Amino acid sequence: MATNKELADLIFPDVKETVEDLEKRYPPRNLPEGAEVTRFAPSPTGFLHTGSLFTALIAYTFAKQTNGVYFFRLEDTDQKREIEGTGLDLVKQLKNFGIVADEGYYGDHEEGNYGPYVQSNRADIYKVVIKDLIRRGRAYPDFCSKEELDQLRLVQEANKVVPGYYGEYAKYRGLTVKEYIDLVKSGKPYVIRFRSLGNPANHIKAHDEIRGDMELTQNYQDIVIYKSDGLPTYHFAHLVDDHFMRTTLVTRGEEWISSLPIHLELFEAMGWKAPKYAHLPVIMVNDKETGNKRKLSKRKDPEAAVSYFLGQGYPKEGVIRYLLTIANSNFEAWMMENPKAPLTDFKLSFNKFSLDGALFDMPKLNNISKELLANMDKKTFSDQCLEWASSYNEELAKLINSDRSKFEAIVNIERDQEKPRKDYEKFSDVLPHIAFFYPDHYDALLKKAPLPFNPFLKKELIKEVLDDFIATFDVEHQDETTWFSKMKELGLRHNFIDDRKVYKKNPTAYNGWYADVISIIRITVSASTQAPKLYDVLKILGKDEVSRRVKEVEAGL
Repeated sequence: MATNKELADLIFPDVKETVEDLEKRYPPRNLPEGAEVTRFAPSPTGFLHTGSLFTALIAYTFAKQTNGVYFFRLEDTDQKREIEGTGLDLVKQLKNFGIVADEGYYGDHEEGNYGPYVQSNRADIYKVVIKDLIRRGRAYPDFCSKEELDQLRLVQEANKVVPGYYGEYAKYRGLTVKEYIDLVKSGKPYVIRFRSLGNPANHIKAHDEIRGDMELTQNYQDIVIYKSDGLPTYHFAHLVDDHFMRTTLVTRGEEWISSLPIHLELFEAMGWKAPKYAHLPVIMVNDKETGNKRKLSKRKDPEAAVSYFLGQGYPKEGVIRYLLTIANSNFEAWMMENPKAPLTDFKLSFNKFSLDGALFDMPKLNNISKELLANMDKKTFSDQCLEWASSYNEELAKLINSDRSKFEAIVNIERDQEKPRKDYEKFSDVLPHIAFFYPDHYDALLKKAPLPFNPFLKKELIKEVLDDFIATFDVEHQDETTWFSKMKELGLRHNFIDDRKVYKKNPTAYNGWYADVISIIRITVSASTQAPKLYDVLKILGKDEVSRRVKEVEAGL
């Protein structure tokens, strides 16, 4: 009588290793108790999705805060969908956000004792386990053609039953071992299916780290575990890889909950302990057209791509901080209480995760980024701004490199104080705010549009104020209090009262009040009404450049 061992040897004649050999090659990791081994395991099929960054962040954080291991595995078994080069891009973009694997795939090489970390290079490992399942009668070859499967689907639709390959609908499940052997020897194409022992009438209890105990329908589908191209399916690769890489905690989107019974049955069939699972909430947005919630879409939402945040110049820690507000409900309060504390001080907890899809809130991200940028010291801000500009804004990088001390002085205006100035949400905001400090950019601004002086002020009066201002300019040798007093005196000389209440009672008796003088000078030197504190602006520009600007403006009046 033919045996399953003969069938296994026929299908995999060259596979001599056993599961026991693999257990020795990939032994349990020597880690402290409670240490989690986590992974990020994307497919190289496109850009890094914001949801994927979220998933990687959670995996990385739990590994780090438990003194465990976080590794990167590339799941490229669906090679029809693979886009060349995206594996390396994924690694680089994660690195941009400080998420770097302890071991695994690094784009151009691998490191670690539990590899290969690219699934297409692990074919020999999968064959060992599949051969073991065939030998034990828990897997079998299925010879259904595409046409037969299409016909099966039509029959199931007509009978209004759950689609799939199971029970009476599993055409090749009930063959004898000899029949399997004869069909394999005949050269008929086949895939390998897992032989499920489940029943659709039964339920299993499964534990999720976020949702707690769940009751799910038992798996009863004979899923494909090995394709005709010699590579495993996702479900089977997940089983083998997470066992032999010794993963203890799998973080993934909640859309995978429906697959959990399959994965648990696969682990049970092998006699292996399954890792813990945490199914993360899906990131949602409010659809602008319908007003309804929907999943963040790479087709409709620019913020779905991590490259969007990189290109716009959001501080990387700002994006991470925002994603942590999605992860844990108590993070925002912790962040407000500890604005300058390192993120490693915050302990992520599955108990604080939301069960509902979190709405992606751009205003909140902008606010977090603005706070973060405002609280950076000038060197850190300048370093990160230059790093961004070197890749995304050549003109800004050129200005920073031409005079680093000047740039630091500009961005430090009203920064080093209890309530720092908040001009920037992202680094792409910097150049529009500071361009006027640089002569070429200032001259370009002058040509764009008339300066926004108060239309009630006569040109002759503006010129008189500017002439007096330049004649008495000594800001480089005055502290701010002295300069402020001198400016008030200048205003009084030209009939600008320094008391707003007095001015409001009798406005026709004066040319204006003190703030109008400041506005004349601010507009003159910056070509805008929105420039930062004038005293600091004048000190940075210096008398020669300020004098040049006054002459330019007066010539245009």
